[in-house]
Amino acid sequence: MDRLFHDGNLLRAPAAEDRIALDPAFGTRFMLFVDTEEEFDWDAPFSRTRHGVTAIDGMARGQAYFAAAGVKPVYVTDYPVVDSDAAVDMMGRWLADGTADIGAHLHPWVNPPHVEDVTAANSYVGFLPEAVERAKLEVLCQRIADRFGQRPMAYRAGRYGVGPNSARLLEEAGFRLDSSVRSRFDYSAQHGPDFQGLPQHPYWTGPNRALVELPLSTAFVGLLRGGGERLYRAAQGMGPMAGALARARMLSRVPLTPEGIPAREAVQAIDALIEEGVRVLNFSFHSPTLTPGHTPYVRDEGDRTAFYRWWDVVLDHLARRNISAATLDQLLSAVPMRRRACQAA
Repeated sequence: MDRLFHDGNLLRAPAAEDRIALDPAFGTRFMLFVDTEEEFDWDAPFSRTRHGVTAIDGMARGQAYFAAAGVKPVYVTDYPVVDSDAAVDMMGRWLADGTADIGAHLHPWVNPPHVEDVTAANSYVGFLPEAVERAKLEVLCQRIADRFGQRPMAYRAGRYGVGPNSARLLEEAGFRLDSSVRSRFDYSAQHGPDFQGLPQHPYWTGPNRALVELPLSTAFVGLLRGGGERLYRAAQGMGPMAGALARARMLSRVPLTPEGIPAREAVQAIDALIEEGVRVLNFSFHSPTLTPGHTPYVRDEGDRTAFYRWWDVVLDHLARRNISAATLDQLLSAVPMRRRACQAA
C-alpha cells in the first residue's frame, strides 16, 4: 500500500480498500457545498486587502430558496466572511435553526498569519510550508469556533489547494470530512494540484484513516464518454480537439455546478454519475455568485434569475430520479466505523 498516501497525501489515489461502503439505507443522495468567501476581482493579482464582503447580501435569498427545497447547504466559510459581524449574525441563525452547516474554507492570501508572499503559487495553501498551512488552518478553525460556538468538521481548501500534508493536518485539527479533491481536473499548469485519476466516490484518507474525502462530482458526457478520463486527456493533448469534441456533443467534462454549466448538461452529468454508481452527488458554487456583479457567472439580475432557474431544472430532475438531499450529519452517519491505518512494516 502506498506509504505516502498513508502520510496524508491527497494527491495520490487511495487503495481499493479505502473506498467507503456507505450504509445501503443511505441510497443515492446529493449534497450542496457553498464556497463562502469574500468577493474580489478574479482577473486581478491576489491581494491581502483588495476585497469585500458585501456579496453576503445575496446569501439570504439563496438560503431561503434551498431551505424551501429541503436542501441543507454546507457553507464552507473563509476568514474574511467569518470576520464579518453581519455574516456571522445571518449564518449563525441558520446554524441555530438547523437549516445550514458551517465548515471551513481557507484562502491563504487573506487568512492569518500573513507570513508568505502573496503570489499565484502561494494561493494553494497545501503547497505552502507545513508549518504555515497548519498555522493558517488553526487560526481559521479557532475563529470559526469563537464566532459560531463550535469548531468546523467539514473543509474545502480555497482553489481546491490541498497538498501532501493536508489530510494529516486536517485529521490533527479534528475535521471529519474534506471536500477539496476536484476529480478529473488538473491545476498543475497554474501551480496547483493535479486530481486526474482520483475517484468520484467517498474514501478514507489521512494517516489514521479518520478523515472522509468526498470529491466534488464531475462526469463525462457525450457519445464517447465511455472513453472517460483517458480519452479526455488524449483530446486535451491534441490542441483544439477537446473543444471540437465538446461542441459536437461527443465528449465533455461536466462538473456539478451552476457556474458556467448549462442545466441540460448538468442533467446529463447526473445521469452519467448515477450510471457510474456514484452514491453522493456533490454540487458546489461560490457564494459571491448569489449577488450580481461579483463573479463571471452572475453579472446582472437576468443572470441571477437564470441561476435559480438552473436549480429549478436540476432539483426537478433529481426528484424524478428519486435522489434526495443529504445533510452532513446524514452522510457521516452512513459512513461505517473508520479504518485504522495499516501498521508500518
